[in-house]
Amino acid sequence: MLRHKTLILAALMVCLAIMPLYSANVLAQGIPEVIQRLNNIQQTLNDQIIPKLDQCTQCPECPECTVGVPKTGQTIPYGPRDDGALQKGVPWPQSRFTDNDNGTVTDNLTGLIWLKDASCFGEQTWAEALSACNTLASPACGLADGSVAGDWRLPNVKELQSLLDFGQEGPALPPGHPFVRGIWIAGDHYWSSTTYLPHNDQAWYVEIYNGVTDAYGKVNIDLIWPVRGGN
Repeated sequence: MLRHKTLILAALMVCLAIMPLYSANVLAQGIPEVIQRLNNIQQTLNDQIIPKLDQCTQCPECPECTVGVPKTGQTIPYGPRDDGALQKGVPWPQSRFTDNDNGTVTDNLTGLIWLKDASCFGEQTWAEALSACNTLASPACGLADGSVAGDWRLPNVKELQSLLDFGQEGPALPPGHPFVRGIWIAGDHYWSSTTYLPHNDQAWYVEIYNGVTDAYGKVNIDLIWPVRGGN
C-alpha cells in the first residue's frame, strides 16, 4: 500500500513539473526549468520517500509506519482508566468538518467526502441503497460538485462509525457538524455496504442517534448516506 502511494505521489510530482510546458512562453525557454524541477523531484525521492519506504518495509509495526485509531470523542470518565479518562487515539483536527458549499462536506479527520443532505434518498432496501449511491450524480440531492455516476458509493460500516462522537447523543455526531436533514431518531438506522457474516442476507447498519451498530436483513428498508473518496 505504501509503495502504491509513493508511486502515485511521484507521478503527481512529475505531472506538476511538466505542466508549464503547455504554456507558449515556457515552450520557448522553459526546458531548463523543467529539467531542474525533475532533478528536484529525484532529490526528494532519494532523500525522503525511498528511505521512508525502505524503513516501513523493514519495520511495518513502527509508529511512523502505522495508521492510528482516532479518539472516540468521549471526555467524561465513568470508571478508572476508562475511555473518557485516558482519551487515547489520534486527535481530531480543530475544525472537524468543512462545508464545501456544493452539497458536500469533507471530514478533515478521514478525508472522506459526505453528502451534506443526510436523508436525500429516504429509506430503501440494501440493494436499492447500493444502486442509489452508485448512480448518484450532480445536480441530484443539492450537489453542485460536478460528480458523476460512479463517484459516490454506500459507505462501509467503519466509514459510518468514523463519523460518530461517542461523547454525544441525539445525534452522536461532533457538535457543530454541517449536515442537514438527518433523521437521527432512536431506532432509525443508516445502511452500510458491509455484509454481516455468516448471514450474507444481512448487512451492518449504524444508528446515528446513539452510535449503536448492528445488522439485519437486507430486504428491510433503512436510510442512506452516500460517501466518496477514501483509500
